Amino acid sequence: MHRSAPSVHLVKFITVAWAVAMSATDSQADAAPPRTFVYKQVGDLEIQADVYGAAPGAARPVLVEIHGGALIGGSRRSINRRIHDAMLEAGCVAVSIDYRLAPETKLPEIIADLEDAFRWVREEGPQLFGADPQRIAVTGGSAGGYLTLTAGFRVEPRPKALVALFGYGDLIGEWYSTPSPHPRHNGRKPTEEDARRQVSGPPISDDRDRNGAGMLFYVWCRQHGAWPQAVSGWNPLTQSEKFSPYMPVNNVTPDYPPTVLIHGTADTDVPYEQSEMMAAEFERAGVAHQFISLENGEHGFGGADPRAIDEAYSEAIAFLKEKLDLTAGR
Repeated sequence: MHRSAPSVHLVKFITVAWAVAMSATDSQADAAPPRTFVYKQVGDLEIQADVYGAAPGAARPVLVEIHGGALIGGSRRSINRRIHDAMLEAGCVAVSIDYRLAPETKLPEIIADLEDAFRWVREEGPQLFGADPQRIAVTGGSAGGYLTLTAGFRVEPRPKALVALFGYGDLIGEWYSTPSPHPRHNGRKPTEEDARRQVSGPPISDDRDRNGAGMLFYVWCRQHGAWPQAVSGWNPLTQSEKFSPYMPVNNVTPDYPPTVLIHGTADTDVPYEQSEMMAAEFERAGVAHQFISLENGEHGFGGADPRAIDEAYSEAIAFLKEKLDLTAGR
């Protein structure tokens, strides 16, 4: 059967939505290119991490950066420039990780990659790039925010601090398991056959290696409330208990790391209520946290007051420096 190409309009929509979802820029713009390492191999697939500011023997704190993309797209080359640059300047090593992507790989294996990435940073990082295994913080946006929050209870020892940008702690709520009403998810509507064809290849850990358009599959999932089952293989209505070990909102305890949440109140991709729910759980458990709301901010903070965005980033960066004992700089 002939495979029809997505329309120009849809391609533009997909490109813009994917970029906003990851809130990132291409790291190749750095003056000093990263060193790329394979931190894990599964069969023939090499799962990689980019390391910036490597200085073997220096025992420098580490910022682990986790890209977004609904667990379906993105790559380690997508980073949040503001946090990345500020923490490098303060004396951190920055480690931006890939992980296997859904739906070719399911949720438990994705979280296993997350856990293995931190294990690699702690065990191999001191010799390879001067990591201080006792001073590790985490940041990410959207699905990267979800994985940042997941690191707060799945990674041992716990990171020193987390900064989650428009992230989420719930995987099976109505926002993800029922059809989305938002225009961002309802441009041209692909058929299920075309959507699934985009992600029918072998496992990947970098969306640039996928033959199809992962974002097209994501849009189809949002139009049909199919995302939870697509990324996990479990029905969120009849198998909700299977999701619980992977949901931050269900796993906040008093030893959860100090956390900053930043979320726009007008977010139509990841609802603002997702960060409200996490903040409520932190309050209940007595976890140190800051919840910064950006009025009128969409996904990626577009529409919010630029001064408020600047202040939010300043607070987050100051928080990371304090928790990593970098308040005096290098």
